[in-house]
Amino acid sequence: MEWLSLVLFALVLIALMVGFPVAFTLAGVSILFAFGALLAGVFDMAFIQAIPSRIYSIMTNSTLLAVPLFIFMGLMLEKSKIADQLLLTLAEVFKGVRGGLGIAVILVGALLAASTGLVGATVVMLGLLALPTMLRQGYCPKLASGTICASGTLGQIIPPSIILILLADVISNAYQQAQLKQGIFAPETVSVGDLFAGALLPGLVLVGLYLAYMLGVAFFQPQRVPKFQTTAATTQPGLALRVIKSLLPPIALILLVLGSIIMGMATPTEAGALGALGALLLALAKRQLQLDDLKYVMRNTLKLTSMIFLIFIGAAFFSLVFRGLGGDDLVHDLLGNLPGGLFTLMLLTMLFLFILGFFLDFIEITYVVVPIIAPVLFMLGADPVWLAIMIAINLQTAFLTPPFGFALFYLRGVASNALKTLDIYKGVWPFIVIQLGLLTLLAAWPSLATWLPGILQ
Repeated sequence: MEWLSLVLFALVLIALMVGFPVAFTLAGVSILFAFGALLAGVFDMAFIQAIPSRIYSIMTNSTLLAVPLFIFMGLMLEKSKIADQLLLTLAEVFKGVRGGLGIAVILVGALLAASTGLVGATVVMLGLLALPTMLRQGYCPKLASGTICASGTLGQIIPPSIILILLADVISNAYQQAQLKQGIFAPETVSVGDLFAGALLPGLVLVGLYLAYMLGVAFFQPQRVPKFQTTAATTQPGLALRVIKSLLPPIALILLVLGSIIMGMATPTEAGALGALGALLLALAKRQLQLDDLKYVMRNTLKLTSMIFLIFIGAAFFSLVFRGLGGDDLVHDLLGNLPGGLFTLMLLTMLFLFILGFFLDFIEITYVVVPIIAPVLFMLGADPVWLAIMIAINLQTAFLTPPFGFALFYLRGVASNALKTLDIYKGVWPFIVIQLGLLTLLAAWPSLATWLPGILQ
């Protein structure tokens, strides 16, 4: 009756695409299937009895404890308004350069990505700060909106990224499962630090590709990207000092958080605590922290953390029932015998994840699809860090692909009515192509993701 596991998987995906709540869909459909299979005599009750211990292991997972800390840090940095000063200063640095404001937006997006790791907050901040200025300066609406959306999603791949923390947990479990099936009873693990180190170079390459695209548009289609002009009233002396003062806080926070994890000086949870404290002190130093702001940050940290952990619990229900129905063995038999081995399966996996990204959120894909496919890929020889970074870059496109790309909704929510929704949809496609180009580059040169973690081990 292993085919029931495929029916369960298909029904869960359909329910998610229709729009039912993720956690309740995963848990509810799985439990209904489990009891139906139990009545039919093809399911072992021991899998249901294992659910409490699985929930307990989720709630005591030290890696996942970093999630609320990084969310708090990102929301607090949003309130500290470091993006305002960064964008204004960098825009003045590139004044007179064709496409200079677009370059400033991409660089600010990269710095915010390395500071906050929150896509929604970054897109909203850039949309409020940069979009009106870009349109006022004469930028093509499609290019302006695409640049802001794509720059905001850099928080998906540039560490410290929430998706990399979640992927580290999923990939590590799948990697250990694959090793146990291969008879390796002292399995290796994959840490958050490994994924952070592995994502660093691809993230920087992606920023470089965005900048190259902006410069290319400025050269070949100059009418779409005018030079950024500042008035005498907005130009202030002491530019070099203001650049240092605006760059120093986010860079210091990046070094504190990311550096401590990659160098092995702190665990992700400890680094997240340092980052949360640093963001709080930064907001206090800038005198941007009011009581209402603190309430906003704490309340939204609680909401987002609760939502994510509820999805974890729902995913635990799904994975146990799927395994109890024999789904793991069925998937391994179906995928492990494909002609072409790892190359064919990797190509199909990336294509499948890209298509799912049109309809599902990255958390749903991470906890529903990845645990099923990843063990088979590992048994065929895929490197865990390389696979995780490939998946992270692929899932980054989910924020940009219509009709349900969250970055598109975030920008639409803060943009004026002068910007058409169709302009936003059209504007992101060149950046989606760039991301797919990076995915191809990483497939051809896996060392782009594996070199730095290997050096740091």
